[in-house]
Amino acid sequence: MNRIRLDSFDVFVSIVRCGGFRAAALERGVSSSALSQTMNALEETLGIRLLNRTTRSVSPTQAGQRLLERLTPALSDIRLAIAEVDELRDTPSGTLRINAPAPAVDHFLCPLAFDFMDAYREVNIDIISDAAVIDIVEQGFDAGVRFGNQLAQDMIALPLGPPLRYAIVASPDYVEKHGHPRTPQDLIDHDCIRRRFPGGTLVTWRFSNGHDEIEATPVGRLLVSSAHNELQAALAGRGIAHVFDDYAKPHIRDGRLVELLPDWSPALPHWFLYYPSRRLPSAAMRAFLDFVRRYEWEAQA
Repeated sequence: MNRIRLDSFDVFVSIVRCGGFRAAALERGVSSSALSQTMNALEETLGIRLLNRTTRSVSPTQAGQRLLERLTPALSDIRLAIAEVDELRDTPSGTLRINAPAPAVDHFLCPLAFDFMDAYREVNIDIISDAAVIDIVEQGFDAGVRFGNQLAQDMIALPLGPPLRYAIVASPDYVEKHGHPRTPQDLIDHDCIRRRFPGGTLVTWRFSNGHDEIEATPVGRLLVSSAHNELQAALAGRGIAHVFDDYAKPHIRDGRLVELLPDWSPALPHWFLYYPSRRLPSAAMRAFLDFVRRYEWEAQA
């Protein structure tokens, strides 16, 4: 048997995890054809097909699934061994892969990462914006960002930024034409901009004034899949939006949006940066964690 390059196995795992050559190529920063050539060479060397390929999907064969089950912990051990060797470095280096929902990326993770990269020139950061709850260890991430109630018990978590709140907003033109709702119940007479989570469920709007709590399913003609599109629609006067106030604050300040029902906006928990408790963090990850602990969030607001 010809010698097999270790990174060929890593390519195989990436293709299965990402569900295809194109997604894996984007993640790894190479071409799909390069990954295809690597897989063809691996299968030829092993003398067995590892992947079922169709025009729409890629999945492991029985042999591929068996190899995958062995490779996943083995590659994790290799990464851990590299991290332990990295302990001997004087200067943190390497790549940190972090998975986080778009709002956390926009308002907290990106500003933090930009400043961190200025301080640590030999560390690269790969940020994947994803709202789905995933296993960051299985998916090959160093850390993730989620709300505290979404974290597994074997994770260590650090607060990322100040507490959050939602803002109900609309353009001044919309309010002038359709009126100013005074209670959450009034929204039933308004055109609300609805949003769908990646899993397909619709976002529910929750309200609290300290005494009463109300949960409402918004009604409206427009349905979008991102907070950016929801905000864009509100700025265009297409209805009332329900977004994190970090998205809305700049537009409220310049008069392009009006906040509605501010007394009904409940406080939300922090985002948390989390990482596995059973894995020894690399020097780069330890430096990043220390940076998070020292970061001045209010100065970035």
